[in-house]
Amino acid sequence: MRRFFLPVLFFGLALAQKPQVVIGTGGIGGVYFYYGTAIAEILNRSGAVQATAIQSGGSLDNLQLLRDRTDPQKGIYYCGTVLPHAAQLALSGEERFQGRPVPFAVLFAMYPNYTHVVTTEESGIRLLQDLKGKRVSTEVAGGIIEYEARLLMSAALPGFDPRKDFGKWERLRVSESAQALADGTLDAFFWSGGLPTGSLVELAGTLARKGKRLFLVPLAPQSTPVQVLQKKFPGLTSPGVIPKGVYNTRYDTPTLAWWNLFVCPQSLPKEAAYAMVKAVFDNLEALHTAVKAAQDTTLENAVRYRTSRFPYHEGAVLYYRERGVWR
Repeated sequence: MRRFFLPVLFFGLALAQKPQVVIGTGGIGGVYFYYGTAIAEILNRSGAVQATAIQSGGSLDNLQLLRDRTDPQKGIYYCGTVLPHAAQLALSGEERFQGRPVPFAVLFAMYPNYTHVVTTEESGIRLLQDLKGKRVSTEVAGGIIEYEARLLMSAALPGFDPRKDFGKWERLRVSESAQALADGTLDAFFWSGGLPTGSLVELAGTLARKGKRLFLVPLAPQSTPVQVLQKKFPGLTSPGVIPKGVYNTRYDTPTLAWWNLFVCPQSLPKEAAYAMVKAVFDNLEALHTAVKAAQDTTLENAVRYRTSRFPYHEGAVLYYRERGVWR
C-alpha cells in the first residue's frame, strides 16, 4: 500500500512527501505522554504532517532529540513538549547542552505544569527539610525535574547532596514512584505535571482505600527555595495552587507553576509549521476532550511567550497574525 498518493499544497508549493514529525513526550502516567499522543492523532487526521508520539525522559531529552535526531534532508523533524526552564537551559547552552545550544522554535504554549512534592499524611513530611533521611525519588536521572528538585533541596538544606542526605535516592518515573509510595517502599517523590496527573489520581484512590491520604509539601511564594528558582529563571515561573479537590488532599497546596511549550526545530519548513498549528487550533475540542490539562491550550495562551527570549517559528507567527492574536 502506498503511503503518499498526492502532493500536499502549502502556500502554493507542492511537497512530494509530508514531513515526518516525531513528538517527544514523557513517561506513561504523566500528562506529556497523553498530550503528545493526542497532538499526533490530530496532526495525522488533519493531514498536516505524518506524526508519531514517543515516550521519552521528558523536557531535556526532547530538546536533545530535537537537536541531534532532526534530519531535514530526510524530512524528519523531532518536536517535543518541554518545560520553560528546560528550554532556557537549552537555548543558553547550559547543563547537558554545554557548548551546544538547541536551535528550537516555539509553535505554541500548552498549559501550566505544577511542581509536586508528593508524600502521605502519615509520613510526617511537611517541609522540604523533612525529606532528609527519607526514601525519595527525583524522577528520571538527569531530567529537568531532578534538576529542579536539586535546586529546591539545596535552598532548603545548604550543602545538600542527594547521595548523603536522602536515606535512599531513587530516580523513578512518575507511575513507578506512585506505585512505590502506595506500596510503602518510598516516602516521597518530586514531580512536575499538569492537573490532574493520572498517576497521582490513581495513587490518591489507592491510599484512600488503605485509609491513608495524599499530602503535597507546600512551596510558599515567600519561601527561600521558591525565591531561588524564581531568581534562576526570571519570568518563567509564577505562584500556583493545586486545589485540594484535584487529588483529595486536605488543603489547597501553594506551589510553582510553569507554562509548558510545544517546540520544533527552526529548520521545520514554514508551511509545515503553519499547517501543524492550524490543525491543532482547528481541533481544540478534540484536544480538550482527550486531555483535561489541555483546557488551557487556547489561542490566547499559545502566544504568551511572544515577548520572551524564546523564538516562535515563523510559520506559527503567520497563523497567529491571521487569527489576530499576534500583535
